Amino acid sequence: MSDTWQRISGKEQGRRIESRVLEERIQEAVRHGHRHLQVEAMGHHGIGGRLWSAGREQVQITIIGPPGQRVGSMGFANTHIEVMGNASDDVGWLNAGAEIVVHGHVGNGTANAMAQGRILVAGNTGARCMTMTKHNPRFDPPELWVLGSVGDYFAEFMAGGIAVICGYQPQNPENILGYRPCVGMVGGKIFFRGPHQGYSRPDAVLEAVSDQDWNWLTAGLQLFVQRIEQEDLYSELARREQWQCLRARTPEEKRGLPRPGMGSFRTTVWDRELGQGGLIGDISRDDRSTIPVITTGDLRRYVPVWENRVFAAPCEASCPTGIPVQERWRLVREGRVDEAVDLALSYTPFPATVCGYLCPNLCMQSCTRAGQQIPAVDVAQLGRASLEAKAPQLPPLSGARVAVLGAGPAGLSVAWQLRLLGHEPVVFDRGGSLGGKISQVIPGSRIPHKVLYHELERIREVLPSIHLQHPLSKDQVDRLREEYDALVVAVGAHEPRVLPLPGKEHLVSALEFLRRAQEDTASPGKQVVIIGAGNVGCDAATEAARLGAEEVTLLDIQEPASFGEERRAAEAAGATFRWPVHVKEVRADGIELTDGEFLPADTVIVSVGDQLETGFLPDSADLEHGFVRVDATYQTADPKVFAVGDAVRPGLITDAIGAGRTVARTLDARFRSGTKDPEDVDRPMIDRSRITLEYFDPRRTSLSGVEECAGECASCGTCRDCGICIAICPQAAITRHGFEDGDFELVVDPERCIGCGFCAAACPCGIWNLVENEPL
Repeated sequence: MSDTWQRISGKEQGRRIESRVLEERIQEAVRHGHRHLQVEAMGHHGIGGRLWSAGREQVQITIIGPPGQRVGSMGFANTHIEVMGNASDDVGWLNAGAEIVVHGHVGNGTANAMAQGRILVAGNTGARCMTMTKHNPRFDPPELWVLGSVGDYFAEFMAGGIAVICGYQPQNPENILGYRPCVGMVGGKIFFRGPHQGYSRPDAVLEAVSDQDWNWLTAGLQLFVQRIEQEDLYSELARREQWQCLRARTPEEKRGLPRPGMGSFRTTVWDRELGQGGLIGDISRDDRSTIPVITTGDLRRYVPVWENRVFAAPCEASCPTGIPVQERWRLVREGRVDEAVDLALSYTPFPATVCGYLCPNLCMQSCTRAGQQIPAVDVAQLGRASLEAKAPQLPPLSGARVAVLGAGPAGLSVAWQLRLLGHEPVVFDRGGSLGGKISQVIPGSRIPHKVLYHELERIREVLPSIHLQHPLSKDQVDRLREEYDALVVAVGAHEPRVLPLPGKEHLVSALEFLRRAQEDTASPGKQVVIIGAGNVGCDAATEAARLGAEEVTLLDIQEPASFGEERRAAEAAGATFRWPVHVKEVRADGIELTDGEFLPADTVIVSVGDQLETGFLPDSADLEHGFVRVDATYQTADPKVFAVGDAVRPGLITDAIGAGRTVARTLDARFRSGTKDPEDVDRPMIDRSRITLEYFDPRRTSLSGVEECAGECASCGTCRDCGICIAICPQAAITRHGFEDGDFELVVDPERCIGCGFCAAACPCGIWNLVENEPL
């Protein structure tokens, strides 16, 4: 143990350190045996508290400089703290035995909830001091000594201990106890010297100082003035006739006191002082009757609102096709799997091909569960089950006809949606197969042939007017624009970008290679180099390996943008990724890099993007960066011409399908009402923080089967009808109302609801919102 003073500074290298760091250094010094500490404070909180590691050994702390809040909070009986100036709020908060001397004034909350120890103040205190104190009879009562006066609400809910207020040079010479002292006081005593302006008479009683109390008080005064270094004041303070005592009333004394209610207070005090109408009686005579503590009806501060289906789930909002994924899971939970499968056909003609196999599943990436380190609901399982979806019932034709150029995902999506809405699409494509790039270039390892074939047959059943191997000239396209009510360009981007490299004639485009691979006519050889390591390049790498290539290298000038199944499949096939590298020249037997390295290759594939062929486009279709320029509804500068898919911008298959649905809805609104915008507006995504996932088992690491996935879906934004809000409502204010069609709603009785918000806090789906009540 060290008897020398250990100096601990609140700043380091000229800058203030954090309160946490200062406390750690104080605790460390005590653990190393230092018992005399000088702390240089700069507004640091909690200095001197919780020094329990010293055991029964005394620890002395002297604080120079301005301390922050809670000096000596949770102090132990072994601790003596001396503040050489003023102190901030909550000195001795939850004090458990420390002696704290302040040679100046203190702020609010001094001795708040103190149970043991002594606090000595050489000045005045702020408000709410000596509140909620307590006294364990096994120990001496806690003590607060104040040389001056105390602030408002002194001794509020005081339940034990002794306070001594000397009234020397008080902040208010006419009232040393402040406004409304002793409210709720149930224990303890207050000795005071000087005038006051009242106290809570139902809680405290004024009495003379007894001989026993006087002997205790004079002994304490001697110690007090000694500790605060003002011993010359003892003779002035030790005049018995100047002292009074307030003690808490006993339960027996309180039982006999009349306690007027609020109604009585209003008539005898409030109205008498302020007149009828109270503070605003000069401008309003409205009812000012007593308001209950817990209000209902129009007086609630907050009102719960059932926002069922107002917001889209993150999965739905993140899906470019707009499929209400959580609605499909609800149907599965209800045992209506067939309906869940068929529902997808309202949004896409490729629910199994795309959702089950080709999509990177943006819905799963956005799943609320995925952000909480628990597995996202596996939508791909539901997508694959959609293979069995039956062709939908078709409405009669409206008479409107739309020419669609392109039978790929975008064009088929437009045509599919138009037919479901009752209009006649006619599809033209210069290729020999339906499906565009899905059929022509995506490797069979990514999508089983039978799945794609099944869905294309379903499309043919719904869309009989499809003309393949039908190239169109510009004059023919212009004629279609005149003959049909609208024209949609969905031809995709099939012209490979050409790199201005020497030997570029030796390059093979990725799309051409993938087409030949699909036809089993490609022979890549043993060594393949692919310039461009995006997802299309990864598909080419996978197919090259399937066709016998033993060494496949993908090059890129930056970190490859490939991701998902395409990247994983290429890596599994043994492909090597290299970046950043730059190609200098292409030769018949390989490529030379700008650093002089030569990479031998039997085949060099280029995959740096594709361009739109523009020669057939109507003159009214403006271009931007080589693609068709459109507005938010995919309309070109010509109101009769729309463009979607890779003709507008390269993207995911789901982007093309979603754009097709937008065009169809826009045209439907125009054909039926003459307006441009569809009536159904996309819903905003729900705030994920409203979803409560505590009801789900966090130990699950995987989900199997559509039924298990459905059970684990949080149904974000759509009520699961679980009844938790009804059960948890403390006022039984929520009622379920069912309708004949099987739907339901939850209704709140405003005369029972208190606006507590339990329903919103407990709802797993986030459909309850607590909003501020409208003012009367």
